[in-house]
Amino acid sequence: MSTVIDARNVSIRYITGDFKDIGLKEYIVRRMAHDYHIHEFWADKDVTFSLESGDMLGIIGSNGAGKSTLLKAVSGIMVPTEGHIRTRGSIAALLELSSGFDGDLTVRENTFLRGALLGYTRQFMKEKYDEIIDFAELRNFQERRFKQLSSGMKSRLAFAIACLVNPDILILDEVLSVGDGAFRKKSEEKMRSILSGGVTAILVSHSVAQIRSMCNKVLWLDRGKQICFSEKTEEVCNAYEEFLITKKLPEGENGIALMSEAYLQRLEEELKAKEKSEQEKVLDLLEKGSRNASIQAAKTFLEQYQ
Repeated sequence: MSTVIDARNVSIRYITGDFKDIGLKEYIVRRMAHDYHIHEFWADKDVTFSLESGDMLGIIGSNGAGKSTLLKAVSGIMVPTEGHIRTRGSIAALLELSSGFDGDLTVRENTFLRGALLGYTRQFMKEKYDEIIDFAELRNFQERRFKQLSSGMKSRLAFAIACLVNPDILILDEVLSVGDGAFRKKSEEKMRSILSGGVTAILVSHSVAQIRSMCNKVLWLDRGKQICFSEKTEEVCNAYEEFLITKKLPEGENGIALMSEAYLQRLEEELKAKEKSEQEKVLDLLEKGSRNASIQAAKTFLEQYQ
């Protein structure tokens, strides 16, 4: 399979204290007084990964890890300070749900506007329009101004447009976590359908369960540093959940494996503690409760733990 996204030693730097923030005159005065300082902040540092057709990469990490910044670089919005990112094919990116929409335009008008921004012809959007509106469940809101929609409605429209125009690369930043439970389930099913057609996707999500169920590769970032890039999604997610509890980062692949085992052990102990607690409740009811209550409690316990 051919490589669709190739990122090598990607580093992205932000500079604060630039003279544009204070004006040219103030900049000259400070430079003459030797009172001008530039501060550098590396949002991402030496990030490397590659994806093939049909891959779905889940990016995990705490707030400030550099996830969204990396997505902007992959989508072409930002240029890496160091390293390179090479992509093959068209890209549809959902980084900010409100981006690319005009609040004063209607849902219908915004659908065509967003399609145009993604590079699609008006004829193509006409053919896809009904499918987009139906998927977004906005049939009764087509002439409503976009700013009058709820955040859930806006996210549904954005997701529907991005998915139904069939990009080669789909980039999602916390998009599958919005909307009600029914729409989230439909979105996940749609994503699986898209991936089966060979689309390559990147998903940033704070839902580890979502990463586990949908992604075949995972990238773990922490404060801009790459902790690991792996196809062992389950193991890395276990280690990450252990990190969220202990706040201790792993050391290499062996450290990730050890943290994964520790997390599974933790789950097993919690399950045993829960079972013991339930057993104690049943015994208490059998000793103190009425006959009917005792029978019902025992029946419930057996149904749960048989």
